[in-house]
Amino acid sequence: MDNKASEYWRANIRLVSILLVIWFVVSYGFGIILAEPLNTIRVGGVGLGFWFAQQGSIYTFVVLIFFYASRMSKLDREFGVHED
Repeated sequence: MDNKASEYWRANIRLVSILLVIWFVVSYGFGIILAEPLNTIRVGGVGLGFWFAQQGSIYTFVVLIFFYASRMSKLDREFGVHED
């Protein structure tokens, strides 16, 4: 049982780590570091780098929340710790 709990938390931490890296790349990488090159691409009249800094990182965060909830539901069922 202890091994199964360890596997569950390892999978949970791995998922959280991957999603945090994605969020970091989108918000910090696209919104700050790569803003100038991305601003050559126009979206709705503004540069893509500006869009990521103002809205894109928020949209990405919301999508990641729903993805995390969905994936954790599957992970909970896989390890038998789901709530019905």
